[in-house]
Amino acid sequence: MSIRKEIEIGGRIWKFDSGKIARQADGSVLVQYGETMVLVTAVAQKKAKPGMSFMPLTVDYREHTYAAGKIPGGFFKREGRPNEKETLTCRLIDRPIRPMFPKGWNFETQIISFVLSADLENDPDILAVTGASAALSMSDIPFNGPMAAARVGLVDGNLVINPTVQQLTESRLDLTVVGTGTELVMVEAGAKEVSEAEIVEALFKAQEAIGKLVDVQKEMMQEKGVTKRPFEPVETPAEIVKGVQDRIGADLLAALKEKGKLRSAAKVSALRDTLL
Repeated sequence: MSIRKEIEIGGRIWKFDSGKIARQADGSVLVQYGETMVLVTAVAQKKAKPGMSFMPLTVDYREHTYAAGKIPGGFFKREGRPNEKETLTCRLIDRPIRPMFPKGWNFETQIISFVLSADLENDPDILAVTGASAALSMSDIPFNGPMAAARVGLVDGNLVINPTVQQLTESRLDLTVVGTGTELVMVEAGAKEVSEAEIVEALFKAQEAIGKLVDVQKEMMQEKGVTKRPFEPVETPAEIVKGVQDRIGADLLAALKEKGKLRSAAKVSALRDTLL
């Protein structure tokens, strides 16, 4: 089922396309803003990965030079390892998405983002974050979304939603906000002597744009009739939890309060060894 939605954000048209590309993925969305396009796919294993002490989520984001109509020059004619921008964008996607999965989710999950077209004006990172939410929302993977991202700049005293790359060079504020429409999930910022009132106003402005993008994703989910796969977290037996608390609870709390990161980590590790 092909679904296409458009909405005006920051004076430019934001587009969602789902159901045309990467249809074998659990969820896939092509996000376009200006002439920048990012394809985001979401896939999760159908079988749980036992013995995981953390959520097995992998996020990959790549900006190949073909997106800007270029070919790598010099001695190396192929794309290399992820650069710093790509690595930071992977983290930008991971941080707000990870806590939105249900507690105890131990199914290996992958979010892959490819920049297909870069107009050198609209940064793809905001599209990748929102696209990851849209891909997960359009899939059967349990996800407590949707959510969206927005960047706010302060150019000539005016707050600007999703400023261009050129505007950011002149901006006193570079604020990235991710939220669900009613709550903020992540805030990341860099600024040059910006007042508290300006930050608060920027957060509200970002939340307004985020709310529009979240509403569009909800419309897409409703049109597709998305049904999430059943999931029951594995609960630790109460007697085991109580036994661990009785045995090392007080010592663990003291170790966590220990001054010095290395000393605290060493004591926590020693306590873990006593349980093993």
